[in-house]
Amino acid sequence: MNPLPFSLGPYLQGTLKNIAKSLPLFDETFDPDLRPAEERFGDFQANGVLAYCKKTRQNPRSVAQTLCDAFAAQNEDFDVSVAGAGFLNFRLTDHAMIGWLRCFHASEQYEGHFRSGFSDKTVVVDYSSPNTAKRMHVGHLRSMVIGEALQRFLRFGGAKVIRDNHIGDWGTQFGILLAEIKRTGYNFNEPPEVAVETLEALYQTGSQRTKTDPQALETARKELVKLQRGDTENFALWEKINKISYASFEAIYQRMGVTFDYVLGESFYRDKVEAVYDALQACALAKIDQGALVVFHPEHSRSCKQPFIIRKSDGASNYASTDLATVAYRSEQLHADAMVYVTDARQCDHFEQLFLTVKKWFEAEKKPVPMLFHAPFGMVLGQDGKAIKTREGKPIQLHQLLNEAVARAHALICQKSPDLSPEEKRHVAEVVGLGAVKYADLSQDRMSNYRFEFDKMIRFEGNTAPYLLYAVARIHAIFRKADIDATKIKDDSDLNEFSTETERALAHKLLAFPSILALALQELKPHHLCRYLYELAGVFSTFYNADKVLSEKTDIQNLRLLLCRATLATLEKGLHLLGLETLEKM
Repeated sequence: MNPLPFSLGPYLQGTLKNIAKSLPLFDETFDPDLRPAEERFGDFQANGVLAYCKKTRQNPRSVAQTLCDAFAAQNEDFDVSVAGAGFLNFRLTDHAMIGWLRCFHASEQYEGHFRSGFSDKTVVVDYSSPNTAKRMHVGHLRSMVIGEALQRFLRFGGAKVIRDNHIGDWGTQFGILLAEIKRTGYNFNEPPEVAVETLEALYQTGSQRTKTDPQALETARKELVKLQRGDTENFALWEKINKISYASFEAIYQRMGVTFDYVLGESFYRDKVEAVYDALQACALAKIDQGALVVFHPEHSRSCKQPFIIRKSDGASNYASTDLATVAYRSEQLHADAMVYVTDARQCDHFEQLFLTVKKWFEAEKKPVPMLFHAPFGMVLGQDGKAIKTREGKPIQLHQLLNEAVARAHALICQKSPDLSPEEKRHVAEVVGLGAVKYADLSQDRMSNYRFEFDKMIRFEGNTAPYLLYAVARIHAIFRKADIDATKIKDDSDLNEFSTETERALAHKLLAFPSILALALQELKPHHLCRYLYELAGVFSTFYNADKVLSEKTDIQNLRLLLCRATLATLEKGLHLLGLETLEKM
């Protein structure tokens, strides 16, 4: 019997389609519509016969039985049966399931075996993207955390990923800031975290001044014009501001385990927008309307009946201008096949029009149109259900939020694990605290707003990072207690049947890992993986409480150790894909 592949869903889907092609009842339009099944029905279920028979006016039960018999005659790995009005249920035999576990019980065995629609494609993931001259606050959390998880999913799925931090480092705010720096002075030698706080305060003061003093507004405008024209003094100040700002960002990125391949902000594209204007006018896509250069998409949704302004009436560029130049650069210079944008949901209309414009532009020039995806997300709310802020009504600074999470985790670790050394407690608290913040965000459907609650996310119960991190440490403890090296687990026995239902239930859950990853990647939604890992940890707990791992029967012990090792590998790999660090000891 040939070993089964890591991703059983695509394998079974392809097998069913090939068998259907050999049967006169089916044509090439048949889609098995395969999906993971509830354990009581089997491991997989094919739902496509019913829809196909409705279209072709055949008896679904009879057609399903024909397909079932043909599959059973060619495949010994699955027990297949017909249910209801024409559903096919597939249950992997114990022999085949144990064989799969022997092949895929360690994370290094997963590498190269998980394929996706992005496999072998170059994908730019655009995430984080804070504005310079400002500190990162809680509003910057979701793009960073979700984007990091998605780029890891894509990389694991066989894509060549380019991580781009498209920072906001150009625009009218710099005129205000430069004017205020020249008015009051500024110490560029302060530590980054202090310097950027001072810059933010200077901008806020200058912004308020421009609202009440017309002369201040005119001064800020002149400083911006000087910057845009390449004035030596202003350009040097601008570079220093951005350098200080990014140093403060980098401190948070390093702490959160986030790195980028490129940091190409809006300023990088400032000399590329003219080519965009020319190209869009040359293909008759853009036109002048009330002094502005715009693109209309009247044939599409309500949000697109308003013009997409790509150059303002005063001749200035905007987000649309630089975003179009960015797509062109990524397509032509980075050879990107696809681009994923991770921003808040308030930008949905902008990206809908951006993607439509790119499609029409590239088609008019007969260039390959890159796949463009927007992964929008909801807001982080306080316990009152409103945008999370300090008592003074200001955004909570991200470094303060992370510090508090780690401090709370440290207090809990001191209580639960007093025997750990001070150094171990500090390390565990950092991993648990940061992991709790990341996981609380990722475990929500990204389209939803969610309430940020420290007490809930730091708990060792429920769908939280501490619970999953403890599950990982607990399995490591099993191997330590047995004095067995988990990396050298090998089951070469002849055992080909499970001895208990809890063994099989755990194996069934492990089989679903590739299917869940495929769903999370297809929808660009990490919460599917979070829910799966939580359920897996629960199934493992039931197995561990019911079945004694260290058995007097060597074959049974080896199989149960194999299940422990596969669970450990899946939990660790899953948490790593979410951007969390794991622990062997807590």
